Amino acid sequence: MININISSLETEQRNPRTLDIDKLDTLEMLQLINQEDKQVALAIEKVLPAVAAAVDIIYKKLAKGGRLIYCGAGTSGRLGVLDAVECPPTFSVGYDVVMASMAGGTSAFVKAKEGAEDDEDLGADDLRAIHFSDEDVLVGIAASGRTPYVIGALKYAQGIDAPTIALSCVNHAKISEYADVNIAPIPGPEVITGSTRLKSGTAQKMVLNMLSTAAMIKLGKTYGNLMVDLKATNQKLVERAKNIVCEATGVSKEKAAEVLEQCEFSAKNAILTILADIDYQTAKAALDMCEGKIYLALKKLGKGAV
Repeated sequence: MININISSLETEQRNPRTLDIDKLDTLEMLQLINQEDKQVALAIEKVLPAVAAAVDIIYKKLAKGGRLIYCGAGTSGRLGVLDAVECPPTFSVGYDVVMASMAGGTSAFVKAKEGAEDDEDLGADDLRAIHFSDEDVLVGIAASGRTPYVIGALKYAQGIDAPTIALSCVNHAKISEYADVNIAPIPGPEVITGSTRLKSGTAQKMVLNMLSTAAMIKLGKTYGNLMVDLKATNQKLVERAKNIVCEATGVSKEKAAEVLEQCEFSAKNAILTILADIDYQTAKAALDMCEGKIYLALKKLGKGAV
């Protein structure tokens, strides 16, 4: 059990700007919340070097076939789950590439099991259950920086020489003691005292977005800012894939649809097929040899950086 007086934590302080929030009319209340939310991006700006260091670690592990594992409890755990489950449809990675371990298991995502976060051993057990190894990277998420479940997971990862990253919203977080990289945006006291689902949750969500998105960009999952590795698994995503191919190549919607069908609805392959004027198999082979990056494949094929 981790003993700490949480009243000293930044996330537990009373916000002097919102003392009378219950006396405001609706619009004034929302304006006040909005003003507080503006502090989040500024807090993250201050820790961007740490975020960059974490992204580089994650990218190197993923590039070698490792996994990115998030670990958290309560709001922090749910945010990890949210980021993990959105990576496969967005970037066409397997569901085992970015995963989330949450105190209390998957059912805790929809029904709070707050007591589960106090079990340090459970954090390690959950990593063992997914065969976590030193080929993977662990991101421990805890707004308070002291969640036993997360500490247990970080200790386990550190013990097997796996890289570890801590994400909290307090200074001198306990979890930082078990991390190679410490990310700690401090957005200040919450609108409602101690409710870390607010500014702290927003800060964590923004950082997690950065970690996964930047790593995937470095892995060649985009062409410029186009989401070329999306999975076209429903009608909306098929239309999005067509639009992406049109945007990248300048062809008509009809031509994009035709080439996408030939390329098994891979927007990335369809784009290279059109830009390099080659067939699907040649495009696929070129991408395999060029880290999945369209601009590198174009250079290799003698088409320049289109």
